[in-house]
Amino acid sequence: MGDAHPKYPLLFSPLKVGNVTIKNRAIMGSMHTGLEEQADGHLRQAEYFAERARGGVGLIITGGISPNEEGGGGAKLANAEEVARHRVITDAVHEADPEVKICMQILHAGPLVRSEACVAPSAVASPIGGYTPRELDEAGIEKQLSDFANCARCAEEAGYDGVEIIGSAGYLLSTFLVRKTNLRTDKWGGSYENRMRFPLEVVRRVRAAVSEDFIVIFRIAAMDMLQDGMSWEEIVQLAKALEKEGVSIISTHFTWHESAVPTIATMVPRAAFTSVTGRLRKEVSVPMITSNRINMPDVAEGVLARGDADLVSMARPMLADSQFMVKAAEGREDEINTCIACNQACLDHTFGGRQEVSCLVNPRACHETQLSYEPTAKRKKIAVVGAGPAGLAYATIAAERGHDVELFEQADEIGGQFNLAKRIPGKEEFHETLRYFRRQLDVTGVTLRLGTRVDADQLSHGGYDEIIIATGINPRTPAIDGIDNPKVIGYIDAILGRKPVGERVAIIGAGGIGFDVAELISHSGKSSALDIDLFAKEWGVDFKNHPRGGVTGVEPEVAPSPRKIWLLQRKTSRVGRGLGKTTGWTHRLTLSRRGIQMVPGVNYDRITDEGIYCTISGEPTLLQVDTIILCAGQEPLRDLYDALMETGANVSLIGGAYEAAELDAKRAINQAAYAAAAV
Repeated sequence: MGDAHPKYPLLFSPLKVGNVTIKNRAIMGSMHTGLEEQADGHLRQAEYFAERARGGVGLIITGGISPNEEGGGGAKLANAEEVARHRVITDAVHEADPEVKICMQILHAGPLVRSEACVAPSAVASPIGGYTPRELDEAGIEKQLSDFANCARCAEEAGYDGVEIIGSAGYLLSTFLVRKTNLRTDKWGGSYENRMRFPLEVVRRVRAAVSEDFIVIFRIAAMDMLQDGMSWEEIVQLAKALEKEGVSIISTHFTWHESAVPTIATMVPRAAFTSVTGRLRKEVSVPMITSNRINMPDVAEGVLARGDADLVSMARPMLADSQFMVKAAEGREDEINTCIACNQACLDHTFGGRQEVSCLVNPRACHETQLSYEPTAKRKKIAVVGAGPAGLAYATIAAERGHDVELFEQADEIGGQFNLAKRIPGKEEFHETLRYFRRQLDVTGVTLRLGTRVDADQLSHGGYDEIIIATGINPRTPAIDGIDNPKVIGYIDAILGRKPVGERVAIIGAGGIGFDVAELISHSGKSSALDIDLFAKEWGVDFKNHPRGGVTGVEPEVAPSPRKIWLLQRKTSRVGRGLGKTTGWTHRLTLSRRGIQMVPGVNYDRITDEGIYCTISGEPTLLQVDTIILCAGQEPLRDLYDALMETGANVSLIGGAYEAAELDAKRAINQAAYAAAAV
């Protein structure tokens, strides 16, 4: 690709780190996928990382690998057998592109390890950990230090170009640094100089265990988002001490996992935190990495141009599109499958612990050995009906493989339910997915017929080898007495503004759609997802003065809702419990701060001109509202499918037409991708 680029000269410029050259400034940042713990995980990771190496990234940092059992030993590197498994990964990356560097992240999770074996500087339980950690004694500290050094030595033997030591997020090293988790009175606690001692000694031991050209990155908590967290002066002091100990690069991280400030969700503005890295960069001479919500080449170039960093870490964007840098180099930015920061298939799966990590917009992520889009041996004529996420994914993948695909959509634009999502404040990134699919339809040669409603007769006589029905859903109308009252409207009409919404509103249904509607109608002014200063006010972050933890400690400034809103659900469980693990709390907190009433355990009795009569936790209640918005689920829209089945046509269902539980684009796109790969 060359060292220079007319549009992104900084992003594509090489960086010398000691005697090592990183070919460009783009890093695939660390992201735990769950493959690390699997028996064949090293084989799958080898192809996963190799594909990103071929995609043009300069440096790859793996998911977290523990130095020992107590550090979260499901994925560790400590012995010759484990070295051999890791060698498969590094060989694959270096074979894919010898210029690409790969560093292994050493992650000791400390009090966040979900095991009785967890250890920490003090016996202080994390609010999100399952156990109270065992306080390390002197022998225990020495063991951890030796294990870090051994892990780094093993990483070099395994062919890695370096390691990243994570010293943030509430993991072991960061808990030594903060007073609330380090209550020690010996040489490892008390003064800040003492609290720094353990992380600095880890770096010292690691540096001594590896060769001079081996890259040692330290990931620092540049803003931990904790009340009484690290002060700016302490962060600078630590960074300067790390430089003296010989780290090659300092990487900035933001937040502890327990912090009540979102840092990577789609509601966070692009590059919101890079100014913090830029401020720290002025204090040290080693290269600095910044991260968080940098998802397109122009955003990365802007970060570098402002002097906010020397390298830009993009983890989830490399999940979403392994060819991110190749496309940027070739001027094909409009073909980048942009990360929309939804977290639904990546971080929600990581922290949920029950599903393999993937990507909502790219189901191949982490499944490269299982899902491939090989050229077809037999070209088929395929009709796809419905240009929502499922229909778009199927049509473009099938066409990419060489099939002749015709895509019918009765609306005058593609996107289906994504056209609703993109209107919700904080979900502006959904525009990017629609831009990507519009471009992919052209690139893959799909014949698109907008504003076209087709029937079974047309399709069955159209000479198609396959007919794919992706017609989506119909909103469900619950059986409530008075449901046809004119003050009752559906969520589609509410989101599109086709019907007026009054000042007092009851929302029936508190799933993802109910929360989206509540967000939309309670919002006033500019979306904070598009304004860093507004975002900072709404979440109590002070980028300019950087108090301890970076948080103000005062009540965040949130504009109250212009409407009185009740968000109702039948279930007696906490409202919003079914939302995404890593983002649900942000939605609940946002609505709560705006004064929205979230009410579980509701039985709907009847609707009249007065409002909605219901029973809440056994108490008869009248909610005197102007508007009632139905968000009570969906039903598959299968009329066309049923009619085609009667003709004997070769017809299949995908997406919401197949299963309408919530509006699950993750499942719809995944199902469509596997079906299109197999046709």
